[in-house]
Amino acid sequence: MDNGFQLIKPGIAPPLDGEFLPAVLANHAFKLQAAGVGVPLVIGLERESGKLSRFETCVFPEDHPKASANFYYVERLVKFLLWQRSGFRLFIGGPSNIGNFIRQVYSETGAQCFDSLFMANQVYEKPFTVEICEPHQVPPANEGGEVIGRHLDGRRIGFDLGASDRKVSAVVDGQVIFSEEKIWNPSIQSDPAYHYNEIMDSLKTAASKLERVDAIGGSSAGIYINNRPMVASLFRGVPPDRFPDIRNLFLRIGKEFNVPLVVINDGDVAALAGSMSLEDNGVLGIALGSSEAAGYVDLKGNISGWLNELSFAPIDYNPNAPVDEWSGDIGCGSTYFSQQCVFRLAPKVGIEIPQALSNAEKLAFMQDKLKAGHEGAVKIWQTMGVYLGYGIAHYADFYDMKNVIILGRCTSGEGGMVMIDETKRVFQNEFPNLAQRIHVQLPDEKSRRVGQSIGAASLPIIN
Repeated sequence: MDNGFQLIKPGIAPPLDGEFLPAVLANHAFKLQAAGVGVPLVIGLERESGKLSRFETCVFPEDHPKASANFYYVERLVKFLLWQRSGFRLFIGGPSNIGNFIRQVYSETGAQCFDSLFMANQVYEKPFTVEICEPHQVPPANEGGEVIGRHLDGRRIGFDLGASDRKVSAVVDGQVIFSEEKIWNPSIQSDPAYHYNEIMDSLKTAASKLERVDAIGGSSAGIYINNRPMVASLFRGVPPDRFPDIRNLFLRIGKEFNVPLVVINDGDVAALAGSMSLEDNGVLGIALGSSEAAGYVDLKGNISGWLNELSFAPIDYNPNAPVDEWSGDIGCGSTYFSQQCVFRLAPKVGIEIPQALSNAEKLAFMQDKLKAGHEGAVKIWQTMGVYLGYGIAHYADFYDMKNVIILGRCTSGEGGMVMIDETKRVFQNEFPNLAQRIHVQLPDEKSRRVGQSIGAASLPIIN
C-alpha cells in the first residue's frame, strides 16, 4: 500500500479467496515494528451516562520514516472500536496529526461519515465529536456492565427475531416444552402492523402451550435501548414517519400480555445463552445468519453495554475486499460471517442459485449442496472457516474471552463443523497461544437453532 502500512498474506489461504489479507496479521506486524520506537496512543470512546472505553496502543513518532503507516492503522482501529463499543465522543490521545486525520475522516463529509452520522443521529441523537489530546488526558475507563438474564423460574416465552426466520420457545422452570421456527421476510415490509401481527402470531402460539405467561424475553438484530429498537435491519423497510410505531412495538406487546418484557440485541443473547450452557464467563457469541451478530459476556458474567455490531467491523484489509451494502465500507464482518458470504462465493464454484427463492431458501439450497458433498459447497464453508479463524484472532485483541460460541443458520447441518475444523486449523498453525486458551465451539443442533430464544426467555425478572 502506498501509505506505508504493511499487509500480510495469511499462512492458510481461504480456498476461494487468494486475496484475503487478515486485519489481525497486519496489526500485529505494525505493533511489532513500532515496539521500542513507538509513542503511546490512547483512544477513548464516550457513550451514554458518562460511560467510557479506552484502548491503548503505540504508533510511530511523527518524524519517523514509517509514520505514514499510522493513519491507516489508527483509522481501522477507530472503525472497529466504534462498532464494538460505540460512542458519540472520541478522544485521540497521541500525535496531533493522527487526531486531525481522524477528525477529518469521521466528519460529516469525511470518508467514514456513515459511521459518525450513524452514531450521532441513529444511536445517541447528539453530535459526534473528536477531541485531540495527550495520552494522559484521555479520561479513565468507566465501563459499567450488569448481570442480566439467567432467570428461568415460572412460565416464560423466549423469542429470537432474525432477518429470514423467527423462533419462539415456551419454557417452564428452565425446561423447554415447545419451540417453533417460522420463515419470514421483514426487511421489505413497510407497514408496522405486519411486524406486530407476525411477532404476536409466534408469541400467541407459544402462550397457547402454557397455562399462563409470567414473562417474555426477546432477542433481535439491531440496537435496543430500554426495549425500544433505535436501529434494526429488520425494520429498515418502515418509513421514518411510521418508525415511532416500531419504537414502541415491544412496549405495546408487553402491555397487552401484561407481563414483564425485555428485548435486547441478538448477539448479547447468543453470548448469554452460551455462558448459561457452559456455566462459564468470558464468552463471545457470534451468530452467522443474514448478517453477523455478536455479543459478549465478560469475565465477571456481565453484559458490557457495548454495541458489539461486528458486522460493520473490518477483518480484511484487502483494498479490493467486498463492500458492505449498508455502510459502503470494505472488508467488514457482514460479508464474511453470514449468508451473504455464501451467496457471493457460490458463483466462484459454478453454483447458480435460483433468484426466485427467498434468502432463507437460497441458504437452504446451498446447504443441500453441502450435505450432498458438492465440492464447491464444501470449499465455501471451508473458506468461511478460515475467515472465522483469522476473524476470531482479531477479536481476541479487543475482547477478554475464554470461549467463542458459533450460532446461526449458516452453522446448521454440516456447515458448522466444516467451519470449526478450519478455524481450529488456523489457530493451531498461526495462533497456537489462542488455540490453548480460547475454546471455539458449536452448540448441539437443537441449541444452535433455538438456543437464542431459550436464552432470551431468561431475560426478564418476574415481579
